[in-house]
Amino acid sequence: MAGRIFHRPLIEAVPDFRLACMVGQADAAATIDDPSIDLVVIATPNDTHAELAERALLAGKHVVIDKPFVLGIEDGERLIELAESEDRLLTIFHNRRWDGDYMTAADLLVSGRLGEVALFEAYWDRFRPVVPQGWREGASPGAGTLWNLAPHLLDQLIMLFGMPQSVQADIACQRLGAAVDDYFALTFSYGRMRAVIGASNLIAQPRARFAIHGMIGSYIKYGLDPQEERLAAGRSPLEPGFGSEPRERYGSLSEGEVSMPLATRDGCYLEFYRKVAEAIHDGAPPPVTPIEALDGIRLLLAAQSSADERREVTIDAAQPI
Repeated sequence: MAGRIFHRPLIEAVPDFRLACMVGQADAAATIDDPSIDLVVIATPNDTHAELAERALLAGKHVVIDKPFVLGIEDGERLIELAESEDRLLTIFHNRRWDGDYMTAADLLVSGRLGEVALFEAYWDRFRPVVPQGWREGASPGAGTLWNLAPHLLDQLIMLFGMPQSVQADIACQRLGAAVDDYFALTFSYGRMRAVIGASNLIAQPRARFAIHGMIGSYIKYGLDPQEERLAAGRSPLEPGFGSEPRERYGSLSEGEVSMPLATRDGCYLEFYRKVAEAIHDGAPPPVTPIEALDGIRLLLAAQSSADERREVTIDAAQPI
């Protein structure tokens, strides 16, 4: 799915790239060793990311890893050092930085129209009462809803507010027959501000995608960015208006007692691969640095520890959890 829906159409839409092949995990070794391949995109099960990325970097390839970056801090640090020693690009596919609603929220926070933020909430809800087939639902490392959806939410949180001071987490397995977690609620402390991110597979009427409440006003936005849905339908990311939302899906900005729709910025996942090309050809910064992605893994592991030990966990970005 990741290759067919996300990576392939985006790569094919950027003139700097020529998609050579798409292979499964079993055939990855021969592709990685192929001297005609310059860039390897790893979108395999989460517990294979580190091993395949290491092999690709040692083979002299630039590497894009789909989220989550890795499952452990040591693996991430090793890959970062290896990419530097091999002088190769290493970046992580956090495409949700180019969601229109997230970019709109970021602009709004910079503008100061909400005032000092007291509560930030971001949810990613689904209604999937029947457990589907696939590796994400199996009892293997890196499976489950936390590892699937939290990396995106955590990356957006870090980009907006930096690293928090602590986390209190609740992670659960709620559906009948589920082998891995399908619900999480993570509360992060930023001084007086609280940030709550969560996801559930048993919500038929989703909560707000973003709910940001400040001393002056609030911003509420429902619904996911439309780009994934359009990519899944086979639409080209080069189509005019591909990343735009209709007016009825705009969020609401409330300043005091006055509320109004706030136009959502056009999303653009293409920017990720355009920036990958610039990084390879021109030495520009990568679209997502592996250090940024590793910070997200630190928060995820801290949240897991919090849930397991039923306690608030202090975040130390410089140390493994």
